[in-house]
Amino acid sequence: MSATAMGHAVVTGASSGIGAAIVTRLLREGWRVTGLSRSDPARSEPGFMHLPVDLLDDDALVRTVTGVDANALVHAAGLTRVGPLGSLDPAAGHLLWRLHVDVAIRLADILVPRMPDGGRIVLIGSRASAGVPGRSQYGASKAALVPMARAWAQELLHRRITVNVVAPGTTDTPMLRDPARSANPPKVPPMGRYIRPAEVAALTAFLLGPEADAITGQQIMICGGSSL
Repeated sequence: MSATAMGHAVVTGASSGIGAAIVTRLLREGWRVTGLSRSDPARSEPGFMHLPVDLLDDDALVRTVTGVDANALVHAAGLTRVGPLGSLDPAAGHLLWRLHVDVAIRLADILVPRMPDGGRIVLIGSRASAGVPGRSQYGASKAALVPMARAWAQELLHRRITVNVVAPGTTDTPMLRDPARSANPPKVPPMGRYIRPAEVAALTAFLLGPEADAITGQQIMICGGSSL
């Protein structure tokens, strides 16, 4: 990949939050982007195509991405559910696992065999993977991305396809204001403000670019000091 012809990236969760910020950044850097989401992102920039799909509908997802050729995959779609031990919802845990882990597996399994050597995979994780009270199910599903990324990174070394996890702390997205979080409100990182989606997008774009060719199998946190 060169700085002037970055290639084609598939980005999930393209209609909102971190996913939308990543799409904006990649388009600005010269990528062609295919966005996957249920909602219409209502954008018409050159180089962007939206494929509407419910990521949790496995058959629809397979139909949508089969035949798509890309040299980068960014799995940014996500949701959160909160609750303390003793009142956890098994259905919520299953939902989080399906979206964060199973969808990543399915997309990579379809797209990577056709991905050219030197391709890129970035999974959007979370600082909660280190353990946050009230977010055990969410954190567990995000933590699972790390060993998965490391396994894929080792499998793909011979093709120079890098696989990394970007793990933001509490980020200022619509999900932050989800009424479902009212009983367990988010904490402002020690630096005194929430993480900005554009900051997550900037690191993601770097990891997709030519200067990150030697970075693979890593989880990189953007947490405003929450991990200290």
